[in-house]
Amino acid sequence: MTDLLHLEDELTRLTLAPHLGASLVEWTVRSTGAPLLRPPAPQALENGLPGKLGGFPLIPWSNRIAHGGFDCPGGWLALEANSPNEPFPIHGSAWQQPWQVTEHSAREALLQLDSQYPFAYCASLRIRLDGGQLQIALHVTHLAEQAAWHGLGLHPYFPRTAGTRLQAPAGDVWLCDDTKMPTERIDVPAHWNFQQPRSLPDGLVDNGFGGWDGHCLIQQPDLGYELECRASGSDYFLLYCPVDLAFFCIEPVSHPVNAHHLPGRPGLRLLEQGQSVGMGFSLRCRLL
Repeated sequence: MTDLLHLEDELTRLTLAPHLGASLVEWTVRSTGAPLLRPPAPQALENGLPGKLGGFPLIPWSNRIAHGGFDCPGGWLALEANSPNEPFPIHGSAWQQPWQVTEHSAREALLQLDSQYPFAYCASLRIRLDGGQLQIALHVTHLAEQAAWHGLGLHPYFPRTAGTRLQAPAGDVWLCDDTKMPTERIDVPAHWNFQQPRSLPDGLVDNGFGGWDGHCLIQQPDLGYELECRASGSDYFLLYCPVDLAFFCIEPVSHPVNAHHLPGRPGLRLLEQGQSVGMGFSLRCRLL
């Protein structure tokens, strides 16, 4: 497809789909073909499904928002559900819009989005490969006259095998109700404690973790590598482990789920016209 961008360095190869919400289509080890992100599902590109690819940016919020919108200084900002089988607006608006390519070289690309929904903002995504490290920088500038709350995140999908192990130290976790909305913040229980590398839980996990230093390690011995990951501008991560599927997600985010309705709006930034916020995420591949 001519709409795709390709980057590569000495160790890895990355494919991007700017027209599909600036999605990461796939990232692989050049020498072995091993997937560093979950391989795209069949027909996902043809059918325009970012959620079936390797990952996408979350702008201007992450995950779900309850009550059909949220309060801003200028009044109530109404939001509509934007994903099939989801009663809540989810993952922001940038992943459902085409981005423009403003720079592209063998190892680096800069993508830009000028959005009018749910308010006017300009987002940029700079992606670079260097020595087996994928570097991602997200940046958003608020353009609307009325100030609004902003949050950022990244939603990568990683392959899951019997040997996959995760290290991601956190201080607390939100328990959720049946609608996947947070209800209670508790200390991380033993079965979700990733202070040291451990296998992923067998049961469903779809929860937000706080008190994170931005570091995580994903060990993939069955695939011949490990990923050393570091986030900046992100004190939280979301862990999604569906049951009996060959992927999981650890998503660096600036705020917990439904932060727009939590006391103090943790992690959100109220941006006036012309103000900006950013976050970064790097993933370094080490072959075993």
